Amino acid sequence: MASRALLSVKVCPGIRQVSMAHLDLDERQIERARKAAGNIADSVLRFAKEHSTVAIERAVLRLMGVEGADADGVPLPNRVVDVALKEGILGRGIALYFGNCLSKVGDPVETAKAIADKKIGLKEDFSDDRARDEAEKALKKGIARIRETVERRRALLEKLGDGGTRPLLYVIVATGNIFEDVVQAKVAARAGAQVVAIIRSTAQSLLDYVPEGITTTGYGGTYATQANFRVMRQALDEISFELGRYVRQCNYASGLCMPEMAVLGAFERLDVMLNDALYGILFRDINMQRTLIDQAFSRVVSAAGEIIINTGEDNYLTTADAVSAAHTVLASNFINEAIGKRCGLKDWQLGLGHAMQMNPMMEDMFLLEVAQAQMIRQIFKDCPIKYMPPTKYMTGNIFRGHVQDAMFGLASVITKQGIHLVGIMTEAMHTPHIHDRFLALEAQGMVMNMARHLGDEIEFKKGGIIERRAQEVLKKAMEMLEQIEKEGLFTALEQGRFANVRRSFTGGRGLEGVFKKEEGYFDAVEDLLLKSLEGQDETMGARG
Repeated sequence: MASRALLSVKVCPGIRQVSMAHLDLDERQIERARKAAGNIADSVLRFAKEHSTVAIERAVLRLMGVEGADADGVPLPNRVVDVALKEGILGRGIALYFGNCLSKVGDPVETAKAIADKKIGLKEDFSDDRARDEAEKALKKGIARIRETVERRRALLEKLGDGGTRPLLYVIVATGNIFEDVVQAKVAARAGAQVVAIIRSTAQSLLDYVPEGITTTGYGGTYATQANFRVMRQALDEISFELGRYVRQCNYASGLCMPEMAVLGAFERLDVMLNDALYGILFRDINMQRTLIDQAFSRVVSAAGEIIINTGEDNYLTTADAVSAAHTVLASNFINEAIGKRCGLKDWQLGLGHAMQMNPMMEDMFLLEVAQAQMIRQIFKDCPIKYMPPTKYMTGNIFRGHVQDAMFGLASVITKQGIHLVGIMTEAMHTPHIHDRFLALEAQGMVMNMARHLGDEIEFKKGGIIERRAQEVLKKAMEMLEQIEKEGLFTALEQGRFANVRRSFTGGRGLEGVFKKEEGYFDAVEDLLLKSLEGQDETMGARG
């Protein structure tokens, strides 16, 4: 049942879905959990505010108009930041020094080339006032570019809608060749996909630069580049007009280039981006300081770009037991919600993750999964919750896999999830083929259509298995958050509180790219981005 605000938008009923079925959850425990999560978020963001990273400084250059690479293929943002590092001046922020040079050269790309080729020095004839003025002018142009993409998305959704049905059916393509991805994406859209995610090439998250240009090779996925984003955006716009409904594009704002990816996604009108520091810490061993600082900046950019972020809690239960560790997913959801909102994201942009990962051979497994799904849907009622399929227990038995995915679809439609990552029966064997994806979309569409309003017709037994399970998980999540509130998120990550994975405060990849801001650091970037949010429609989830 959509809210009145969402119903006022005729073209599309919104991502929010609220089930008529209701679990009796202790609102005081939810309030305590949110309070603890808020204090955790404040502590993390205070730390982030005092620091920057090489990736944030490169993202700032991209906002100022720097793009392209040198003759050796090294991205120009990397070249400029490397110069500032060697000269020991990055502590005040690259925007100031680049603004100073920009005032003399005029064009951002030519300015970057001149700095890289040492034709002009970052400190040459430096004027603080002139540098700030030029930096702000260039940044405002970049932010205006983001706003143009936002308005274009709004116009397309107003004109085409997005099909209206919820949850949105989300599928992946992952060929390594962007042009082959386009073929598969169009086929998937014609088969019913509403969100197409282009899986990133294996280990790209560990590259400390963004590859340049169109790519046709990649292992386990396709390189995420600005040019590839643009190719897919054009293709999905074409299929959107063919089908008469807007098809959303998804990629990654994560890894060592998280801030830059957020900027490029905002420039090229990506609609959904995977964005979660905890995922990078736990599953990619990216240093926790580095990626939590990067995440704060990237979420401000995503807020300005009206991008829906997806968080990675759905992966926790691939390494931890889904029954005993379910509360860690909910606890992380609360933390991601708190950090996201403090970075300017609205409820409709918070695609908090969870997954159906219990052993399908366990008695009453489906009841416990419905409890988890309904609980999360109910607590985050205005968020487009992202539900991940049962990948952990997929095998070479594609028939059993198809049944598991059908049950997953039933749980999803009963509890009215926002974004449904379509499970594909062959994913345990190989990268799915076009026909595998077609069969999966057909099955999910059938299950959801036949049970579309089942959640409005049922009630959960008071004190029954489902309700007791949800109450237990909520209580454990609240207690976990209050413990993390006392010890700090960094300590919790060191102790392996999430996904049974321990990480070091000073270990992992990327720590060398972290630095403390010096006095006089140019701190206007996030302020300008947040200012661009003024007047943003609180109910844009109806369209975006």
